[in-house]
Amino acid sequence: MRTKHLFINTMGCQMNVYDTGQIQNRLAPLGYLPTEELEKADMIIVNTCSIRDKAEQKAFSFLGRLAPLKQRNPDLIVGIGGCVAQQEGRRILKRMPFVDLVFGTHAIGRLPGIVQRIIEKRCRVVDVEISETISPDDYLLDGYPQTDTSAFVTIMRGCDNYCTYCVVPYVRGRESSRAPEEIVAEIEHLVSKGVREVTLLGQNVNSYGLKEGRGGFVRLLKAVNSLEGLARIRFTTSHPKDLSPELMACFQQLDKLCHHIHLPVQSGSDAVLKRMNRRYTRKAYLEKVEQLRALNSDLAITSDIIVGFPGETDEDFEETLSLIRQVEYDGLFAFIYSDRPNAPAVKFSDKLDDTIKKERLQQVLTTQEVFTLKKHNALVGAVQEILVDGLHRSNGDQEEIRDKTALNPEWSGRTSTNKIVHFARNDSTQSDNQMLTGKIVRIMIEKALPHCLLGRQVSSEEASDASGKGDRTHVA
Repeated sequence: MRTKHLFINTMGCQMNVYDTGQIQNRLAPLGYLPTEELEKADMIIVNTCSIRDKAEQKAFSFLGRLAPLKQRNPDLIVGIGGCVAQQEGRRILKRMPFVDLVFGTHAIGRLPGIVQRIIEKRCRVVDVEISETISPDDYLLDGYPQTDTSAFVTIMRGCDNYCTYCVVPYVRGRESSRAPEEIVAEIEHLVSKGVREVTLLGQNVNSYGLKEGRGGFVRLLKAVNSLEGLARIRFTTSHPKDLSPELMACFQQLDKLCHHIHLPVQSGSDAVLKRMNRRYTRKAYLEKVEQLRALNSDLAITSDIIVGFPGETDEDFEETLSLIRQVEYDGLFAFIYSDRPNAPAVKFSDKLDDTIKKERLQQVLTTQEVFTLKKHNALVGAVQEILVDGLHRSNGDQEEIRDKTALNPEWSGRTSTNKIVHFARNDSTQSDNQMLTGKIVRIMIEKALPHCLLGRQVSSEEASDASGKGDRTHVA
Protein backbone atom coordinates (compact mmCIF):
# COMPACT_ATOMS: atom_id res chain seq x y z
CA MET A 1 0.00 0.00 0.00
CA ARG A 2 1.35 3.39 -1.01
CA THR A 3 1.98 5.75 1.87
CA LYS A 4 -0.24 8.81 1.61
CA HIS A 5 -0.08 12.01 3.59
CA LEU A 6 -2.86 13.44 5.75
CA PHE A 7 -2.93 17.07 6.88
CA ILE A 8 -5.48 17.98 9.58
CA ASN A 9 -6.13 21.54 10.71
CA THR A 10 -7.70 21.23 14.16
CA MET A 11 -9.73 24.19 15.35
CA GLY A 12 -11.52 24.78 18.64
CA CYS A 13 -11.82 22.80 21.83
CA GLN A 14 -10.05 19.85 23.46
CA MET A 15 -12.77 17.54 22.16
CA ASN A 16 -11.73 18.45 18.63
CA VAL A 17 -8.12 17.60 19.48
CA TYR A 18 -9.30 14.19 20.67
CA ASP A 19 -11.45 13.75 17.53
CA THR A 20 -8.44 14.57 15.35
CA GLY A 21 -6.60 11.67 16.94
CA GLN A 22 -9.56 9.43 16.16
CA ILE A 23 -9.53 10.61 12.54
CA GLN A 24 -5.80 9.92 12.19
CA ASN A 25 -6.12 6.44 13.62
CA ARG A 26 -9.18 5.59 11.54
CA LEU A 27 -7.41 6.54 8.31
CA ALA A 28 -4.02 4.98 9.10
CA PRO A 29 -5.08 1.50 7.81
CA LEU A 30 -5.80 3.15 4.44
CA GLY A 31 -2.17 4.26 4.29
CA TYR A 32 -2.63 7.86 5.45
CA LEU A 33 0.10 9.14 7.72
CA PRO A 34 0.05 12.61 9.34
CA THR A 35 2.07 15.42 7.81
CA GLU A 36 2.58 19.04 8.76
CA GLU A 37 3.38 20.06 5.18
CA LEU A 38 0.26 21.18 3.39
CA GLU A 39 1.79 20.92 -0.08
CA LYS A 40 2.64 17.23 0.42
CA ALA A 41 -0.85 16.20 1.52
CA ASP A 42 -2.97 13.67 -0.36
CA MET A 43 -5.88 14.50 1.94
CA ILE A 44 -6.59 17.72 3.86
CA ILE A 45 -9.22 17.79 6.60
CA VAL A 46 -10.38 20.84 8.52
CA ASN A 47 -11.76 19.74 11.90
CA THR A 48 -13.98 22.66 12.83
CA CYS A 49 -15.64 24.34 15.80
CA SER A 50 -18.83 26.42 15.59
CA ILE A 51 -19.13 27.48 19.22
CA ARG A 52 -18.31 31.06 18.19
CA ASP A 53 -18.72 32.94 14.93
CA LYS A 54 -15.01 33.79 14.72
CA ALA A 55 -14.04 30.11 14.77
CA GLU A 56 -16.46 29.37 11.94
CA GLN A 57 -15.08 32.25 9.87
CA LYS A 58 -11.52 30.97 10.38
CA ALA A 59 -12.56 27.53 9.17
CA PHE A 60 -14.04 28.81 5.91
CA SER A 61 -11.12 31.16 5.40
CA PHE A 62 -8.68 28.24 5.62
CA LEU A 63 -10.83 26.11 3.33
CA GLY A 64 -10.91 28.88 0.76
CA ARG A 65 -7.12 28.86 0.55
CA LEU A 66 -7.19 25.20 -0.50
CA ALA A 67 -8.84 25.82 -3.88
CA PRO A 68 -5.51 26.44 -5.73
CA LEU A 69 -4.07 23.21 -4.27
CA LYS A 70 -7.06 21.27 -5.57
CA GLN A 71 -6.63 22.85 -9.00
CA ARG A 72 -2.99 21.75 -9.14
CA ASN A 73 -3.76 18.28 -7.80
CA PRO A 74 -7.26 17.02 -8.74
CA ASP A 75 -6.63 13.78 -6.80
CA LEU A 76 -6.30 15.73 -3.55
CA ILE A 77 -9.20 14.94 -1.18
CA VAL A 78 -10.45 17.99 0.72
CA GLY A 79 -12.73 17.39 3.68
CA ILE A 80 -14.39 19.33 6.47
CA GLY A 81 -15.49 17.74 9.72
CA GLY A 82 -16.64 18.77 13.17
CA CYS A 83 -19.36 21.14 14.29
CA VAL A 84 -19.41 23.48 11.28
CA ALA A 85 -19.75 20.47 8.98
CA GLN A 86 -22.59 19.14 11.11
CA GLN A 87 -24.27 22.54 11.12
CA GLU A 88 -23.94 23.41 7.41
CA GLY A 89 -24.06 20.00 5.72
CA ARG A 90 -24.70 20.08 1.97
CA ARG A 91 -24.60 23.87 1.89
CA ILE A 92 -20.79 23.57 2.10
CA LEU A 93 -20.66 21.66 -1.21
CA LYS A 94 -22.57 24.47 -2.92
CA ARG A 95 -20.43 27.15 -1.30
CA MET A 96 -17.11 25.41 -2.01
CA PRO A 97 -17.22 23.14 -5.09
CA PHE A 98 -13.68 21.85 -4.52
CA VAL A 99 -14.65 20.14 -1.23
CA ASP A 100 -15.06 16.36 -1.54
CA LEU A 101 -16.16 15.38 1.94
CA VAL A 102 -18.40 16.83 4.64
CA PHE A 103 -18.68 14.70 7.76
CA GLY A 104 -20.40 15.47 11.03
CA THR A 105 -19.50 14.93 14.66
CA HIS A 106 -20.87 11.36 14.75
CA ALA A 107 -19.40 10.18 11.44
CA ILE A 108 -15.74 9.67 12.39
CA GLY A 109 -16.17 5.91 12.78
CA ARG A 110 -17.57 5.74 9.24
CA LEU A 111 -14.68 7.67 7.66
CA PRO A 112 -12.68 4.73 6.23
CA GLY A 113 -15.67 3.55 4.18
CA ILE A 114 -16.50 7.10 3.08
CA VAL A 115 -12.93 7.78 1.93
CA GLN A 116 -12.76 4.48 0.03
CA ARG A 117 -15.99 5.42 -1.74
CA ILE A 118 -14.58 8.82 -2.74
CA ILE A 119 -11.37 7.25 -4.07
CA GLU A 120 -13.16 4.56 -6.06
CA LYS A 121 -16.05 6.62 -7.45
CA ARG A 122 -14.56 10.13 -7.38
CA CYS A 123 -17.78 11.35 -5.84
CA ARG A 124 -18.59 13.92 -3.19
CA VAL A 125 -20.03 12.72 0.12
CA VAL A 126 -21.96 14.34 2.96
CA ASP A 127 -22.51 12.36 6.17
CA VAL A 128 -24.06 14.32 9.04
CA GLU A 129 -26.20 11.55 10.54
CA ILE A 130 -26.45 11.76 14.33
CA SER A 131 -26.70 8.64 16.51
CA GLU A 132 -28.80 8.48 19.66
CA THR A 133 -26.27 6.39 21.61
CA ILE A 134 -22.56 5.61 21.67
CA SER A 135 -21.44 2.18 20.48
CA PRO A 136 -18.13 0.50 21.37
CA ASP A 137 -17.02 0.95 17.74
CA ASP A 138 -17.35 4.73 17.93
CA TYR A 139 -14.01 5.16 19.74
CA LEU A 140 -10.62 3.53 19.26
CA LEU A 141 -8.21 2.87 22.14
CA ASP A 142 -5.66 5.15 20.52
CA GLY A 143 -8.09 8.04 20.45
CA TYR A 144 -5.63 10.87 20.96
CA PRO A 145 -2.08 11.29 19.61
CA GLN A 146 -0.76 11.89 23.11
CA THR A 147 2.52 13.36 24.21
CA ASP A 148 4.76 11.31 26.48
CA THR A 149 2.96 12.93 29.40
CA SER A 150 -0.74 13.56 28.94
CA ALA A 151 -3.79 12.59 26.92
CA PHE A 152 -7.44 13.52 26.49
CA VAL A 153 -10.12 10.85 26.84
CA THR A 154 -13.70 11.53 25.77
CA ILE A 155 -16.16 9.98 28.22
CA MET A 156 -19.40 11.31 26.71
CA ARG A 157 -20.69 13.43 23.87
CA GLY A 158 -23.55 15.82 23.26
CA CYS A 159 -25.51 17.93 25.72
CA ASP A 160 -29.03 18.08 27.15
CA ASN A 161 -28.83 21.50 28.78
CA TYR A 162 -29.83 23.74 25.86
CA CYS A 163 -28.31 26.99 27.09
CA THR A 164 -29.87 29.63 24.88
CA TYR A 165 -26.53 30.87 23.47
CA CYS A 166 -25.11 27.43 22.68
CA VAL A 167 -25.12 25.38 19.49
CA VAL A 168 -23.66 22.17 20.98
CA PRO A 169 -26.91 20.15 21.33
CA TYR A 170 -27.64 20.86 17.67
CA VAL A 171 -24.22 19.88 16.29
CA ARG A 172 -23.14 17.15 18.73
CA GLY A 173 -26.54 15.73 19.54
CA ARG A 174 -28.21 14.74 22.80
CA GLU A 175 -26.11 13.64 25.73
CA SER A 176 -24.84 10.04 25.74
CA SER A 177 -22.08 8.36 27.74
CA ARG A 178 -19.47 5.72 26.97
CA ALA A 179 -19.38 2.54 29.03
CA PRO A 180 -17.02 2.91 32.02
CA GLU A 181 -15.13 -0.28 31.20
CA GLU A 182 -14.29 1.11 27.74
CA ILE A 183 -12.99 4.34 29.24
CA VAL A 184 -10.87 2.51 31.81
CA ALA A 185 -9.49 0.20 29.10
CA GLU A 186 -8.49 3.21 26.98
CA ILE A 187 -6.72 4.86 29.91
CA GLU A 188 -4.92 1.61 30.81
CA HIS A 189 -3.73 1.42 27.21
CA LEU A 190 -2.48 5.01 27.32
CA VAL A 191 -0.67 4.43 30.62
CA SER A 192 1.05 1.38 29.10
CA LYS A 193 2.43 3.77 26.43
CA GLY A 194 3.83 6.19 29.00
CA VAL A 195 0.96 8.61 29.66
CA ARG A 196 1.02 9.98 33.22
CA GLU A 197 -1.99 12.31 33.13
CA VAL A 198 -5.44 12.08 31.56
CA THR A 199 -8.12 14.72 31.11
CA LEU A 200 -11.64 13.31 31.00
CA LEU A 201 -13.72 15.22 28.45
CA GLY A 202 -17.45 15.86 28.23
CA GLN A 203 -19.76 18.78 27.62
CA ASN A 204 -21.03 18.23 31.17
CA VAL A 205 -19.05 15.51 32.91
CA ASN A 206 -21.14 15.96 36.07
CA SER A 207 -24.03 14.15 34.40
CA TYR A 208 -21.89 11.30 33.02
CA GLY A 209 -23.71 7.97 32.92
CA LEU A 210 -26.93 9.10 34.59
CA LYS A 211 -29.16 8.48 31.57
CA GLU A 212 -27.69 5.02 31.03
CA GLY A 213 -27.64 4.02 34.71
CA ARG A 214 -23.85 3.63 34.69
CA GLY A 215 -23.19 4.78 38.24
CA GLY A 216 -22.32 8.41 37.64
CA PHE A 217 -19.14 10.42 37.34
CA VAL A 218 -17.90 9.92 40.90
CA ARG A 219 -17.80 6.15 40.43
CA LEU A 220 -15.85 6.58 37.18
CA LEU A 221 -13.37 8.96 38.86
CA LYS A 222 -12.73 6.45 41.61
CA ALA A 223 -12.14 3.67 39.08
CA VAL A 224 -9.65 5.81 37.15
CA ASN A 225 -7.98 6.92 40.39
CA SER A 226 -7.20 3.27 41.21
CA LEU A 227 -5.21 2.65 38.01
CA GLU A 228 -1.53 1.89 38.57
CA GLY A 229 0.98 4.04 36.72
CA LEU A 230 -1.37 7.00 36.33
CA ALA A 231 -0.20 10.08 38.22
CA ARG A 232 -2.86 12.73 37.62
CA ILE A 233 -6.51 13.11 36.61
CA ARG A 234 -8.23 16.22 35.29
CA PHE A 235 -11.71 16.75 33.89
CA THR A 236 -13.68 19.35 31.94
CA THR A 237 -16.32 20.74 31.67
CA SER A 238 -18.37 20.86 34.86
CA HIS A 239 -21.84 22.46 34.81
CA PRO A 240 -22.47 24.25 38.12
CA LYS A 241 -26.09 23.11 38.41
CA ASP A 242 -24.99 19.45 38.49
CA LEU A 243 -21.95 19.80 40.76
CA SER A 244 -22.83 17.40 43.58
CA PRO A 245 -21.45 17.24 47.14
CA GLU A 246 -20.08 13.78 46.30
CA LEU A 247 -18.11 15.12 43.35
CA MET A 248 -16.83 18.08 45.36
CA ALA A 249 -15.62 15.66 48.05
CA CYS A 250 -13.46 13.91 45.44
CA PHE A 251 -11.06 16.88 45.55
CA GLN A 252 -10.39 15.92 49.15
CA GLN A 253 -10.56 12.13 48.81
CA LEU A 254 -8.85 11.16 45.53
CA ASP A 255 -5.07 11.51 45.59
CA LYS A 256 -4.65 11.62 41.79
CA LEU A 257 -7.35 14.20 41.11
CA CYS A 258 -5.67 17.51 40.36
CA HIS A 259 -6.50 20.51 42.54
CA HIS A 260 -8.25 22.42 39.76
CA ILE A 261 -11.83 22.74 38.58
CA HIS A 262 -13.13 24.65 35.58
CA LEU A 263 -16.59 25.86 36.64
CA PRO A 264 -18.13 28.10 33.94
CA VAL A 265 -20.38 30.80 35.39
CA GLN A 266 -20.97 32.81 32.17
CA SER A 267 -22.52 35.78 34.02
CA GLY A 268 -22.81 37.19 37.51
CA SER A 269 -26.35 38.49 36.94
CA ASP A 270 -29.37 36.37 37.83
CA ALA A 271 -31.39 38.08 35.11
CA VAL A 272 -28.83 37.15 32.44
CA LEU A 273 -28.38 33.63 33.83
CA LYS A 274 -32.13 33.10 33.52
CA ARG A 275 -32.16 34.28 29.90
CA MET A 276 -29.20 31.98 29.25
CA ASN A 277 -31.18 29.03 30.72
CA ARG A 278 -28.28 28.17 33.02
CA ARG A 279 -30.64 26.95 35.79
CA TYR A 280 -28.67 28.21 38.77
CA THR A 281 -28.46 31.54 40.52
CA ARG A 282 -25.51 33.68 41.48
CA LYS A 283 -26.07 32.72 45.12
CA ALA A 284 -26.14 28.99 44.34
CA TYR A 285 -22.94 29.28 42.32
CA LEU A 286 -21.12 31.16 45.07
CA GLU A 287 -22.26 28.61 47.65
CA LYS A 288 -20.64 25.83 45.61
CA VAL A 289 -17.42 27.82 45.30
CA GLU A 290 -17.41 28.23 49.08
CA GLN A 291 -18.01 24.50 49.60
CA LEU A 292 -15.20 23.58 47.21
CA ARG A 293 -12.70 25.81 48.99
CA ALA A 294 -13.78 24.52 52.38
CA LEU A 295 -12.98 20.98 51.21
CA ASN A 296 -9.66 21.89 49.58
CA SER A 297 -8.05 25.23 50.37
CA ASP A 298 -5.48 24.72 47.57
CA LEU A 299 -8.12 24.26 44.87
CA ALA A 300 -7.72 26.47 41.80
CA ILE A 301 -10.98 27.61 40.20
CA THR A 302 -11.22 28.88 36.62
CA SER A 303 -14.30 29.90 34.67
CA ASP A 304 -15.89 31.14 31.44
CA ILE A 305 -17.55 34.54 31.01
CA ILE A 306 -19.74 35.69 28.12
CA VAL A 307 -20.03 39.47 27.76
CA GLY A 308 -22.65 41.32 25.75
CA PHE A 309 -25.43 38.73 25.95
CA PRO A 310 -28.67 40.17 24.50
CA GLY A 311 -30.28 42.51 27.01
CA GLU A 312 -27.22 42.68 29.30
CA THR A 313 -27.50 46.05 31.05
CA ASP A 314 -24.77 48.09 32.71
CA GLU A 315 -26.07 46.78 36.04
CA ASP A 316 -25.95 43.17 34.81
CA PHE A 317 -22.38 43.63 33.66
CA GLU A 318 -21.34 45.19 36.96
CA GLU A 319 -22.76 42.09 38.68
CA THR A 320 -20.38 40.00 36.58
CA LEU A 321 -17.40 42.16 37.54
CA SER A 322 -18.37 41.99 41.22
CA LEU A 323 -18.61 38.19 41.04
CA ILE A 324 -15.10 38.01 39.55
CA ARG A 325 -13.82 40.17 42.42
CA GLN A 326 -15.66 38.06 44.99
CA VAL A 327 -14.48 34.66 43.70
CA GLU A 328 -10.94 35.77 42.77
CA TYR A 329 -10.56 33.17 40.04
CA ASP A 330 -7.18 31.69 39.17
CA GLY A 331 -7.95 32.31 35.52
CA LEU A 332 -10.76 33.16 33.11
CA PHE A 333 -11.74 32.52 29.51
CA ALA A 334 -13.82 35.49 28.41
CA PHE A 335 -15.77 35.76 25.14
CA ILE A 336 -17.94 38.23 23.30
CA TYR A 337 -21.45 36.92 22.63
CA SER A 338 -22.17 36.10 19.00
CA ASP A 339 -25.32 34.67 17.43
CA ARG A 340 -25.05 30.99 16.55
CA PRO A 341 -27.38 29.17 14.13
CA ASN A 342 -30.23 27.28 15.82
CA ALA A 343 -29.47 28.68 19.28
CA PRO A 344 -32.59 30.38 20.76
CA ALA A 345 -30.72 33.60 21.63
CA VAL A 346 -30.50 34.38 17.90
CA LYS A 347 -34.13 35.51 18.15
CA PHE A 348 -33.64 37.60 21.30
CA SER A 349 -34.08 41.35 21.00
CA ASP A 350 -31.90 44.01 22.63
CA LYS A 351 -28.68 42.97 20.90
CA LEU A 352 -25.69 45.02 22.05
CA ASP A 353 -23.42 47.12 19.90
CA ASP A 354 -20.03 45.56 19.09
CA THR A 355 -18.20 48.52 20.60
CA ILE A 356 -19.92 48.00 23.96
CA LYS A 357 -19.18 44.27 23.87
CA LYS A 358 -15.49 44.85 23.15
CA GLU A 359 -15.22 47.41 25.97
CA ARG A 360 -16.83 44.98 28.40
CA LEU A 361 -14.53 42.16 27.34
CA GLN A 362 -11.51 44.33 28.06
CA GLN A 363 -12.90 45.26 31.48
CA VAL A 364 -13.33 41.57 32.36
CA LEU A 365 -9.79 40.73 31.25
CA THR A 366 -8.30 43.71 33.12
CA THR A 367 -10.23 42.83 36.29
CA GLN A 368 -9.11 39.19 36.17
CA GLU A 369 -5.43 39.97 35.47
CA VAL A 370 -5.10 41.35 39.01
CA PHE A 371 -6.22 38.08 40.59
CA THR A 372 -4.22 35.83 38.27
CA LEU A 373 -1.03 37.69 39.14
CA LYS A 374 -1.99 37.70 42.83
CA LYS A 375 -2.33 33.89 42.76
CA HIS A 376 1.01 33.59 40.96
CA ASN A 377 2.80 35.94 43.39
CA ALA A 378 1.52 33.90 46.34
CA LEU A 379 3.55 30.92 45.08
CA VAL A 380 6.92 32.71 44.95
CA GLY A 381 9.19 31.00 47.45
CA ALA A 382 7.05 27.85 47.49
CA VAL A 383 8.07 24.41 46.27
CA GLN A 384 5.62 22.92 43.78
CA GLU A 385 5.43 19.45 42.27
CA ILE A 386 5.45 19.79 38.48
CA LEU A 387 4.54 17.17 35.92
CA VAL A 388 7.05 17.92 33.16
CA ASP A 389 5.57 18.32 29.67
CA GLY A 390 8.91 18.66 27.92
CA LEU A 391 11.47 21.20 26.81
CA HIS A 392 10.42 24.82 27.04
CA ARG A 393 9.38 26.18 23.64
CA SER A 394 10.01 29.76 22.61
CA ASN A 395 6.73 31.69 22.45
CA GLY A 396 5.13 34.78 23.91
CA ASP A 397 6.13 33.65 27.40
CA GLN A 398 9.74 33.50 26.28
CA GLU A 399 9.63 37.15 25.21
CA GLU A 400 8.10 38.09 28.55
CA ILE A 401 10.77 36.14 30.42
CA ARG A 402 13.55 37.75 28.39
CA ASP A 403 12.18 41.21 29.15
CA LYS A 404 11.63 40.78 32.87
CA THR A 405 14.20 38.32 34.20
CA ALA A 406 17.64 36.90 33.60
CA LEU A 407 16.39 33.34 34.22
CA ASN A 408 16.83 30.93 31.33
CA PRO A 409 14.32 28.10 31.78
CA GLU A 410 14.91 24.85 29.91
CA TRP A 411 11.80 22.83 30.79
CA SER A 412 8.04 23.31 31.14
CA GLY A 413 5.32 21.65 33.14
CA ARG A 414 2.18 22.25 35.15
CA THR A 415 1.25 22.30 38.79
CA SER A 416 -1.66 20.28 40.08
CA THR A 417 -3.56 23.58 40.02
CA ASN A 418 -2.86 23.83 36.26
CA LYS A 419 -0.40 26.70 36.40
CA ILE A 420 2.32 26.72 33.76
CA VAL A 421 5.87 26.59 35.16
CA HIS A 422 9.07 27.09 33.19
CA PHE A 423 12.19 26.01 35.04
CA ALA A 424 15.88 25.30 34.89
CA ARG A 425 17.01 21.85 35.95
CA ASN A 426 19.29 21.21 38.89
CA ASP A 427 22.23 19.26 37.46
CA SER A 428 23.28 18.21 40.96
CA THR A 429 20.11 16.12 41.23
CA GLN A 430 20.02 14.64 37.72
CA SER A 431 22.55 12.97 35.45
CA ASP A 432 23.43 15.10 32.44
CA ASN A 433 21.59 12.93 29.93
CA GLN A 434 18.49 12.09 31.94
CA MET A 435 15.32 13.34 30.31
CA LEU A 436 12.65 14.88 32.55
CA THR A 437 9.60 14.60 30.32
CA GLY A 438 6.84 12.71 32.10
CA LYS A 439 8.48 12.95 35.50
CA ILE A 440 7.17 14.76 38.56
CA VAL A 441 9.84 17.08 39.94
CA ARG A 442 10.05 19.65 42.74
CA ILE A 443 10.41 23.25 41.63
CA MET A 444 11.20 26.27 43.78
CA ILE A 445 9.10 29.13 42.36
CA GLU A 446 11.31 32.20 42.01
CA LYS A 447 9.37 34.54 39.73
CA ALA A 448 5.70 35.24 38.96
CA LEU A 449 4.60 36.58 35.57
CA PRO A 450 1.03 37.21 34.35
CA HIS A 451 0.86 33.99 32.30
CA CYS A 452 3.38 31.66 33.90
CA LEU A 453 5.71 30.94 36.81
CA LEU A 454 9.51 30.62 36.70
CA GLY A 455 11.66 28.51 38.98
CA ARG A 456 14.43 25.99 39.39
CA GLN A 457 14.53 22.32 40.18
CA VAL A 458 15.47 21.51 43.77
CA SER A 459 16.56 18.37 45.55
CA SER A 460 14.49 16.59 48.18
CA GLU A 461 16.76 18.06 50.84
CA GLU A 462 16.21 21.61 49.59
CA ALA A 463 12.46 21.01 49.49
CA SER A 464 12.54 19.78 53.08
CA ASP A 465 14.58 22.82 54.16
CA ALA A 466 12.03 25.11 52.51
CA SER A 467 9.23 23.27 54.30
CA GLY A 468 10.92 23.90 57.62
CA LYS A 469 10.97 27.64 57.05
CA GLY A 470 7.21 28.07 57.29
CA ASP A 471 4.10 27.38 55.29
CA ARG A 472 5.42 28.52 51.92
CA THR A 473 6.05 25.00 50.65
CA HIS A 474 3.21 23.35 48.83
CA VAL A 475 3.31 19.98 47.15
CA ALA A 476 0.18 19.25 45.13
